[in-house]
Amino acid sequence: MKQIITAGLEAISSYSSSAMSEAVVPDATVSPAAGGPYGEKAGGPGVDFSYVGIDAILEQMRRKAMKQGFELNIMVVGQSGLGKSTLMNTLFKSKVSRKSALATAQEKIPKTIEIKSVSHDIEEKGVRMKLTVIDTPGFGDQINNENCWQPIMKFINDQYEAYLQEEININRKKRIPDSRVHCCIYFIPPTGHCLRPLDVEFMRRLSKVVNIVPVIAKADTLTLEERDFFKKKIREELRANGIDVYPQKEFDEDAEDRMINEKIREMIPFAVVGSDQEYQVNGRRLLGRKTKWGTIEVENIAHCEFAYLRDLLIRTHMQNIKDITSSIHYEMYRVRRLNENNTMVAHANGVPEHRLAAHEM
Repeated sequence: MKQIITAGLEAISSYSSSAMSEAVVPDATVSPAAGGPYGEKAGGPGVDFSYVGIDAILEQMRRKAMKQGFELNIMVVGQSGLGKSTLMNTLFKSKVSRKSALATAQEKIPKTIEIKSVSHDIEEKGVRMKLTVIDTPGFGDQINNENCWQPIMKFINDQYEAYLQEEININRKKRIPDSRVHCCIYFIPPTGHCLRPLDVEFMRRLSKVVNIVPVIAKADTLTLEERDFFKKKIREELRANGIDVYPQKEFDEDAEDRMINEKIREMIPFAVVGSDQEYQVNGRRLLGRKTKWGTIEVENIAHCEFAYLRDLLIRTHMQNIKDITSSIHYEMYRVRRLNENNTMVAHANGVPEHRLAAHEM
């Protein structure tokens, strides 16, 4: 009887061992790097078993972003004849400006400032972007330009308000359309002397609500010495008037950002030349402006600083520009508006002023 029980225990033990080995071994041989049970190819013998797969979040974010696409809203401000439309066409190598899209006859200068926007869907290497260019015809073209920034300020705040109303809806959209102005390119006339009072007042007021990038328009009308003197003079006037243009010092995230942004701040304002005309120079096709002295190459940093402006707006700082719009400028507007609403509700309910102030503190 004892032999039978022992034999039975050995059989059970043998069965348990074989069952456990069958249950454990397949799990041990599956590579964690293989990507899970979605049909991906399993890894080979030299697989790192400590791999978890956290870095795969980057690929997930990339796929999601590629599906959704991106949005960028750029406003151009400056008096007529400074090449705003041409510069936008040059930046995106497409006919994206308002004048190019509408193809109207010769325009008359409007009596008041008009805000006109044109949207385009642009695709490059599978990346889709909805680009909106907002033009301000009539700015700075009148004899009396007093308060000419007010319609522009109102337009920017109206876009913040529209986004805020979408945000506070009970049944809000899965993805709120973003019409907020992410960047304002301000065109300074190439006088070579100093900023006009209009330039100072506009940038002083608008820099508090939007990212401003100042540029010297038609910089090929200045010599290199005049250009350098003008840029230095503008930087001094910006500092003297407390105007904080993009990239703002206070928003540098770390030492690396600070080092990169300091180099950009030393180059502001960018002296740019725009052209959507192609020319053949030494066997190369390039964008430029042809004169009887030679061809001014738009993308040649020895000729102008267009390449630096393009890199800032598109290649290196586009997402940062959008982030600052959302987390700083829009957030300041949102807080102010909600405080106004709370104050109005409190007054309507008969809450005394001193209690309201104490509550806000």
